[in-house]
Amino acid sequence: MRFKRGSRTALQRIYEKYRKFLLTLATALLNDVSSAEDCLHDFFVSFAQSAESLRLDGSLKWYLATCVANRARDRIRAGKRQAVNLEHAEFVCSGAKAPESSAICNEELQLLNGALAEIPYEQREVIILHARGQMRFREIAKLQSVSIKTVQSRYRYGLDKLRVILDGQV
Repeated sequence: MRFKRGSRTALQRIYEKYRKFLLTLATALLNDVSSAEDCLHDFFVSFAQSAESLRLDGSLKWYLATCVANRARDRIRAGKRQAVNLEHAEFVCSGAKAPESSAICNEELQLLNGALAEIPYEQREVIILHARGQMRFREIAKLQSVSIKTVQSRYRYGLDKLRVILDGQV
């Protein structure tokens, strides 16, 4: 409510609380940290400007995730997608305990990112929103304006394609 009344502190708290989650989500969808940062920045500028007109029906976290996913989809449609950035592997795997574990994690992450880039966007989006964004199929169906069965099929077919791609690389 404070954000809707124009509180900068409230906006800052929202940003600080959800930035890492949203950046990880955008990075996974766009396959590029730089594009994800731009996407997140553009979203928060727009979000800050629309404070008075914001009507929230559910969770703020899922609202933000949906908005960021839509922004990422728009960027891809605009042809702004770039190749996988190696910095992303370091960003995600920084919690590895030993250098060997970190190297293995980076290599596996690069393989996964490459495989994700090869499957259709709709399937990739469902996999990432469900696995990384922890969104339920019902929420993803609402976001994509399709049935839950379609989302479940996209998820299953996407995982099957990932298995085939990754089995061929091993």
